[in-house]
Amino acid sequence: MTLNMPHNDLIYDWNSVEKVAPLSRKPYTFYDETLRDGIQSPSVTDPPIEAKLEILHLMNELGIQHCDIGLPGAGPRAVDDVTRLAREIVEQKLAIKPSCAARTHLNDIRPVVEISQKVGLEIEVMAFIGSSPIRQYAENWDVERLMRMSSEAIKFSVDNGLPVTYVTEDTTRSRPDTLYSLFRNVIDHGAHRLCVCDTVGHATPDGVKNLIYFVKNLLRGWGCEHIGIDWHGHNDRGLGVTNNIRAIEAGADRIHGTALGVGERVGNASLDQTLLNLKLLGEIDNDLTRLLDYCRAVSTAFEVPIPGQYPLAGADAFRTATGVHAAAIIKAERKGDQWLADRIYSGVPAGMFGKEQEIEIGPMSGESNVIYWLGKRGIEASPALVQHVFAAAKAADHVFEDDEVQALISAFAP
Repeated sequence: MTLNMPHNDLIYDWNSVEKVAPLSRKPYTFYDETLRDGIQSPSVTDPPIEAKLEILHLMNELGIQHCDIGLPGAGPRAVDDVTRLAREIVEQKLAIKPSCAARTHLNDIRPVVEISQKVGLEIEVMAFIGSSPIRQYAENWDVERLMRMSSEAIKFSVDNGLPVTYVTEDTTRSRPDTLYSLFRNVIDHGAHRLCVCDTVGHATPDGVKNLIYFVKNLLRGWGCEHIGIDWHGHNDRGLGVTNNIRAIEAGADRIHGTALGVGERVGNASLDQTLLNLKLLGEIDNDLTRLLDYCRAVSTAFEVPIPGQYPLAGADAFRTATGVHAAAIIKAERKGDQWLADRIYSGVPAGMFGKEQEIEIGPMSGESNVIYWLGKRGIEASPALVQHVFAAAKAADHVFEDDEVQALISAFAP
C-alpha cells in the first residue's frame, strides 16, 4: 500500500457491494415514541414536564419529523403534559408534528380533540386496537366488534378535523383476512395511515418484509397507494433496529422508535441506533451532532442508566485499553490524520457524533497506552514513570480509572 492514500481507498465497504439504489424509492420519516410508549417501561420514571420539553426540543433538532406526546386518556396529569407539549410546539414554532395515542374509544379520543382545539394545533390521532387471534381470544372479541369500534373511532376523529392513523396491535401475528377487513373498513371511514406493529417483538426481517408487502399489495389493489404505512417494532428478539431498516427497504414510509430503546419488556426499537445506522449508510443527511445529548437527556429524565457497551452513548463505545488497538490509533494521530484515527479501530466515527477515541490503561495495554495517557494530560512521560505505571497495569485485573492512574503518579518516587 502506498503512503498518503486518499481516504476513500482505505476502507473497502462490503455493506455497499451490491447496493445500486437507496433503501427506499420513496421518502420516509421518523416517529418518536419515547414520551409515550417509552414511558410504559416498568423500569423508568415518568419525568417532569421540564424534562419532556427538553427531550421534545432535542427530537426537533435531530430532524425527527413526528412524535407521540402522550396518551391523554390516561388521566389528568397526561392531559396537562400533552397540553403543555403541544403549546410548546406552537409557541416555539417547532417543525416536529405531534400525535397522541388513543384506544379506539371515544373517551380516549375526545381529550385529544379538546387539547387540539384549545392549543390551536393539529394533533394526529393514533387509534390502536388488538388484532391478533390470540388477543381476540383473550378479550372475547370478534372481528365484527373490532370493525365497529374502529369505524366509530376513525369517524369521530375525522369529523373533528384530525388526521388519524389506525394502529393494529400485534399485527405481526394477525391473520391476513382479519387485516384485510379491518384495513378496508378504516380507510373507508377516513384513516390516512395504517400502522403495522410488532407489539411483542415477534417478527424477523423476513416477517417484516412479508407483512409490509402484504399491506402494500392491498393498498395497490384498492387504489389507495396514498395511504401511508407506519412500522412500529419492539426488540424482544434483539432485532428492533434491523427490522426498522428492513421495514424501510420493504416500503414503510414512517419508522417508529424510542431513545435508548426504552419501552415495555426489553423495549422498543432504538431510534437513536436507527438514525446512527442510516446516517452511516448515507441514507439520511440529518445533523446528528446532538444525538448523544438526546440519549443522555432521556437517560437522566427516565432514570435509566446507559450500559457501558451501548452503541455511541455508552461509556465504553470509543474506549480501548488494548495495546495493539491503542498503538494503531496513536500511529494514526501521529500522521496528523484525525479521520484515520477515528476509523482505524472503530466502525462508528466518534467525531461525527460529538465524541472522541479514548485510550486507557489496563492489563492488556502496552507502553504506548501509558505514554499517550500521560501526554494527553500534559504529564512528562519519563521512562521510569512509564515503567512504574505500566508494571502496575500488568499486575491489575481491570482497566484503571483516571484517579487510580493519578494515585500511581503521585506515589511514584524516581
